[in-house]
Amino acid sequence: MKKEQVFVEERKQVILDYLKTHKKATVSRLCEEFGVSSATIRSDLRDLDENHLITRTHGGATLRDQARFEPDADAKVDQHIEVKKNIASAALALVDDGDTLIIDTGSTTYELVNLLLAKNDLTIMTNDLSIALKLESHPSAIVHLLGGVLRKRHHCTVGPNAEATLDNLTVDKAFMGANSFSLDKGASTPDLQQSMLKRKMMSIATKVIFLVDSSKFGKNSFALFSPIDRIDCLVTGRNGEPCSGGKNQDMNCAAKVRSRPFSSNATGSVP
Repeated sequence: MKKEQVFVEERKQVILDYLKTHKKATVSRLCEEFGVSSATIRSDLRDLDENHLITRTHGGATLRDQARFEPDADAKVDQHIEVKKNIASAALALVDDGDTLIIDTGSTTYELVNLLLAKNDLTIMTNDLSIALKLESHPSAIVHLLGGVLRKRHHCTVGPNAEATLDNLTVDKAFMGANSFSLDKGASTPDLQQSMLKRKMMSIATKVIFLVDSSKFGKNSFALFSPIDRIDCLVTGRNGEPCSGGKNQDMNCAAKVRSRPFSSNATGSVP
């Protein structure tokens, strides 16, 4: 990539990739890498900082604290898109006509919603504005959008009002997403308020189903919201394999691991 001409957005992505590898970078090093002026690099770094992807420092930049880092909703839409579509297709088989569902915010759960026209007479609760808008055209679904505090750039609501809406309710299934997922700690997210609403969603569900692509495995974010033994079914893997089981049962993904609720390889990732 050194001194090759690249488009602006491509260069920003490569800057992020460089920071993920090297943890920090100076303006002069990035100028050398791309063969562009310091003014150009500073403009790129300013844009990335405004999108909460990096932190600018004197003379360079570092990645944001990864435990608290969360890309904007729009930035996640096209990441691992084919894997997410495979996961959604597998998850659709877990939805029955007449189900009452709660659907968590997220780009993978959004892909599931894209397929729900195949199901009838659903009642759906969600805190995701994009999901609610997509479901508006569903001919037989009743859609409840949770009110609350809007998380700007994340297209969803959180907070006590959203949680209170779920009091005294029960749903058949909760379809959940996660920013990070590890065998030791479970599912986590960078935002504390988001984690509290996720816990509430899970608490009212008869069955809890996680849709998590394997890029999330082996990672931990700031706020834990679900230990492994609270999950009834995990849909993940390169081909969206459903890994089903229950509390105190083995839940088998691509490989088998002794006495673990989920299977993984040594690094905690699911193929």
